[in-house]
Amino acid sequence: MRHILLRLVILLSVFVLAAEAGAKDFVVVLDPGHGGRDAGALGLKTNEKSINLKVALKLKALIEEGMKDADVKMTRSTDRFVQLQGRADFANSNKADVFISIHANSLDRKSPSYSRVHGAAVYTLGLDRSDTNLAVAMRENAVMKLEDDYSTVYQGFDPSSTESYIAFEMMQHKNMDQSIALAEAVQNQLVRTAGRKNNGVRQAPFWVLVRTSMPAILVELDFISNPQMEKYMASESGSSALAKAIYQGLERYRKGSGRPSETRPRTEDAKPAQPARAEARPEADAAPAQPASTGGIIYKIQFMTSPKVLTKGHKNFKGVRNVEYYKDGGMYKYTTGSYTTLAEANKALGDVKKKFSDAFVIKTRDGRRIR
Repeated sequence: MRHILLRLVILLSVFVLAAEAGAKDFVVVLDPGHGGRDAGALGLKTNEKSINLKVALKLKALIEEGMKDADVKMTRSTDRFVQLQGRADFANSNKADVFISIHANSLDRKSPSYSRVHGAAVYTLGLDRSDTNLAVAMRENAVMKLEDDYSTVYQGFDPSSTESYIAFEMMQHKNMDQSIALAEAVQNQLVRTAGRKNNGVRQAPFWVLVRTSMPAILVELDFISNPQMEKYMASESGSSALAKAIYQGLERYRKGSGRPSETRPRTEDAKPAQPARAEARPEADAAPAQPASTGGIIYKIQFMTSPKVLTKGHKNFKGVRNVEYYKDGGMYKYTTGSYTTLAEANKALGDVKKKFSDAFVIKTRDGRRIR
């Protein structure tokens, strides 16, 4: 009897170890843009949907080979149409740790630079004042008009109207820091590994980034409107290099702490974003920071992000007082309150969440955010 019990214990231990070894605790959702009746941007010989899928499938294979704890899921693995909202819902329902949407860029055919422009860019959620970034988002979001009853599904949002995007200007995303860190890591590798011209890490209101609830980026591999870049992206060597670059970026992101870096690859035609360690600056109506009594650590409530500095008593603060801001990743991040304990901050967080549902607590020392 003792021998039987011993064997059962050994077998049970083996099963537990095997289950732990096979556990997949890092979920990656890859989103090859467009598909099916939506070809995306068109090149001379191919289309965007085909390039996106080719790179995504190669990236999936690299992640599965190199990250044994990763569970890679794809919004589509064949040439089929997927709704924009469906892509975000898929990532959310699978509790993804990161979301990577893959696209190829293009310009309007009337542009004098249509067939000459080139370079890669990685986007995170946001709305800056660049007409170029908004135009890219509007083009990618326009696919929702191919969906049945899109005006109901997207609650009246019109992807071709600039007014529809105003609401995104002050949007706060709790995963902004991690998204920027992932974007920086991937952009670095697109430049260094795949040899792409650096068009920078940017912000734009892509619907799939608005609706996902995890660190999320949208990669524009290069310009399909440029015949040379189209040929590169569609080739076996080019698509492999692009997939490898994204993989290496993801790998470096995981090895880091999910923080935006101090430096980014040099951008040729985009103004570099500011580093993430700028001091918090009080608004005109903000109270001075309270003296620290817990090793210099002060807790604040971050409630909003904006691409520009807002004036005293701005309507977008919704009556929140004691406002300060700091600059991070090219965006201004607004905080309220100054607390010496996390418990105090969390207690006050409830009231702020009534006005800003995505508000969260951050930790600072000497006027700088620490993580």
